[in-house]
Amino acid sequence: MAEWDIRKLQILRTLREQGTVTATAKVLRMTPSAVSQQLTNLAKQIGVPLLEAQGRRVRLTDAARLVLRHAEVVFEQLERADAELAAYAHGEVGEVRVGAFSTAVPALVVPAVKALRATHPGVGVRVREAEAGQAYELLAAGDVDLALSLAAQAPSEADPRFTRVPLLADPLDLALPHDHPLAFAEGLRLADLAAEPWIFGGSGPWSDITRGACEAAGFSPYQGHSAAGWTAILAMVEAGMGVALVPRMVGARREGVVMRELGDDRPVRHVVAAVRKGAEDAPAVGRVLVALRSAAAG
Repeated sequence: MAEWDIRKLQILRTLREQGTVTATAKVLRMTPSAVSQQLTNLAKQIGVPLLEAQGRRVRLTDAARLVLRHAEVVFEQLERADAELAAYAHGEVGEVRVGAFSTAVPALVVPAVKALRATHPGVGVRVREAEAGQAYELLAAGDVDLALSLAAQAPSEADPRFTRVPLLADPLDLALPHDHPLAFAEGLRLADLAAEPWIFGGSGPWSDITRGACEAAGFSPYQGHSAAGWTAILAMVEAGMGVALVPRMVGARREGVVMRELGDDRPVRHVVAAVRKGAEDAPAVGRVLVALRSAAAG
C-alpha cells in the first residue's frame, strides 16, 4: 500500500488551486524549494509522477489529479472528525474565526456576535476584515473558519473544498444629489440615469456589480469618478459630481443625498457564507451560521 502524507497532499491540492510553485509557497508560507522538495518526496512515497514540465512552469499529471480526487474525500472526513472532536471536547464552547468584507462586518457580523453573547456566551467570534475575494483565500489556507463574501467573488458551488450558505440578497439603491431633477421623480428607473456620470471603483467586485447592473438596464455607465469608500462616494454625490449605486446593507446616509429604491427589477448583490467542506458540523461554527442567518433575515 502506498504511503500517504496528509501535509504533502495539502501542498499538492494548493498547487492545483494556485497554478504555480511560487504562488503555492506564498499561500502556505513556505519557500518554493521546500514546496518542490515536499512534492518530490510525495511522488516517491506513492510511486507515481505528480508533476511534469510545461515550459518554465509545471502542471499536474493525470495521476496527480486521480490522487487529489480521492484525497478530497479524506480532507472532508478529517474536517468532520475535527468537528465531532470539538463537539465532544467543548460542547458549545469555542472560538470561530470569521473573515468578512467591510460592509458585512457592521451589518451582519456585529449583530450576530451580539445575539450569540445573549444565547451562547461560550461561543466566541474573532473577526478579520478582508476583501470579498481574499476571504476565500484565508478560508482555504486555514486562517479563518468562516468566510463572508459576495456570490460573484465566490468559487463555484462545485468546488469540493467549501460548503456555501446563501445569506442575503442585498438591494442596490440609487444615490442622487438632493437637487437633482430626478431626485423625487415617480417610477424612477436605472435607465433614466444612463446619461449621468457614475461614481464607482476602478476595478474589483463593486466595479463589476455597477457595470453589470447598468448593462442589464440597457446602457454602459460612464465613469465620471473612481472611488472605493462609501464616504468618498456619497460626498461626491452630494456635491453633484455624479450618481452611484449603494448597497442597502451599507446603511450610509448623507444630508444632501437622496437614496431612491428602484422598482421590481432593482439590482441586488448576493451575500454568502462559506466554510471548509465538513466543518459545518462543528457546533460553534453552526451557531455562528445560525446567528448570521438571523441577522441577514432581520
